[in-house]
Amino acid sequence: MIAASLYIIVCSARNRMRVRLQRLREPRYLIGAIVGAAYIYFSFFARFRASRASTARRNGRPPQFPAAMTALAASAPAFSGLLLMAVATGAWLFPMNSGLLEFSDAELQFLFPAPVSRRELLIHRMLRSQLGMLFGAVVIGLASPSPLGLSRVRIAVGTWILLVTGKIYFTGVTLARARLRAGSARARRVAWLPVAAMIGALGLVGSAIAREVMHAMPSGPRDVLLLLGRVAQSGAPRVVLWPFMALTRPLFSEWPQPYLTSLALAIVVLAAIGVWVLLSDEAFQEAVSDVAERRSQEPARAKGQPTYTVRSSGWTLAPIGRPETAFAWKAAMQTLRMVDRRAIGQVIAIVSALTIIAASLGRANGLASLLAAFSLAATAFAIVLAPQVIRMDMRQDLRHLELLKTWPVKASAIVRGELLWPGVIITAGAWAMLAVATLLSGTILTSLSVGLRMSGGAAIAIVAPALVFSQLMIHNAVALLFPAWVPLGNQRPRGLDAMGQRLILLGGTWLLLMVSALPGAIAGGVVWFALQRFVGPAALLPAAVVCAVIVGLEVLLATEAIGPAYERLDVMAVERSE
Repeated sequence: MIAASLYIIVCSARNRMRVRLQRLREPRYLIGAIVGAAYIYFSFFARFRASRASTARRNGRPPQFPAAMTALAASAPAFSGLLLMAVATGAWLFPMNSGLLEFSDAELQFLFPAPVSRRELLIHRMLRSQLGMLFGAVVIGLASPSPLGLSRVRIAVGTWILLVTGKIYFTGVTLARARLRAGSARARRVAWLPVAAMIGALGLVGSAIAREVMHAMPSGPRDVLLLLGRVAQSGAPRVVLWPFMALTRPLFSEWPQPYLTSLALAIVVLAAIGVWVLLSDEAFQEAVSDVAERRSQEPARAKGQPTYTVRSSGWTLAPIGRPETAFAWKAAMQTLRMVDRRAIGQVIAIVSALTIIAASLGRANGLASLLAAFSLAATAFAIVLAPQVIRMDMRQDLRHLELLKTWPVKASAIVRGELLWPGVIITAGAWAMLAVATLLSGTILTSLSVGLRMSGGAAIAIVAPALVFSQLMIHNAVALLFPAWVPLGNQRPRGLDAMGQRLILLGGTWLLLMVSALPGAIAGGVVWFALQRFVGPAALLPAAVVCAVIVGLEVLLATEAIGPAYERLDVMAVERSE
């Protein structure tokens, strides 16, 4: 079976490469491939050459790091092991299915009836997943800051072992959850053993961390890392964290003897997890049977399409009103039927509890600093990148353009309605993270006064909706003007050309965003300059209002201007799949 699997992998890779090369005859794919190749060169290889040149200028002497950074580097394996244990524990708490158990239609049709065991099918899926993980490990190795090629190879190998172990471990968790529902009491007891082991390990490490925190409260991120390093290197936590630290240690070990030793220990952990998964072949048989039955009952379900759950929403669409409301209602119902509201409530409760605890501990604590930094980064992501990720607008509904064309609705109203709901939920998320960051900003922005921090947070909250809707408008305009360049729905095209297309769209979006925000920024700057000498930091608020109003008016005018493009768009110009 291994030889057959290798044959399938080689033939599939060869055919995929042939298709990718053939589509370069189209200009959009050729331009995307050129941009993608240039990005890879200047991001990795050019930087690699610059690193070698700087090393040569230092006459081969390794760079000298401060003592504090050296201490943090020594704690890196321990911190990575703790983080890996948290991820492994979360796999049991949050229901996620392993990708190794998701067979394609061709595999279901040809491999399941074949005279092979379920264990051999699992090995086949493990082999099929190696190409993607090897590519990811190589990218991480190239992106590493090391100036030496051998160091990049070592990091790539360590990353590959870590990725393979994680993939197999998630498969084992999925199979163990299936065995928890087995009819045999013995099978259920065996399935509970890893759950009990993870709970015990988490309890030991958590209690040790709590004792260290009660003994000496950390005052910053550096102290937090050093505390975690001390916990991981002492007593029982060192024993229970050994498998997790063994997997991460090759990323930080020196060459040759420490690295080779840590690599051998990581392979031992990988082999142990692989044996655990392969011994669960009975649960695997039940799992793949369920997959096959579900796929046979849903032959028309398109690959990658979202799964909706019918539930009461509490929002009834009125029979009369603005047409934009109908599109916002449609997107809201789609969101509520895709997302589990209980999971959202749990996340909100956890973030709120952490914020209250961090704020009650005072400014000099590491938890508040970490939470403030995370919230600030999440706010920036929501404002700058979330409009590209959340696609519940024209980028999704163009697949149903033939239906939209039949509706007696003004084109500009359709565009505004498509923008409304994604803009609202992105803004709400940005405001929530911004509130946490502003509340805890004193722990990381110690040089700024309270008035300046509060005024700055309020100003960002005022400007955020305008920036979010401006980006959504740009993305939807591109989808209407150049539909072939925009993946529709849940499509995620792969390849160098697809990456280049995404880079072109991202760069163009940010450039247009800066151009559209420039008039508002200039007007807001004038207002701030005129008022700041009288009201101080509070002048940021009217300046932000002026900026947001100008950008908002630009978005409204753009919806009217893009309407003719929607009217001219031919149904046949929209590609339903790659």
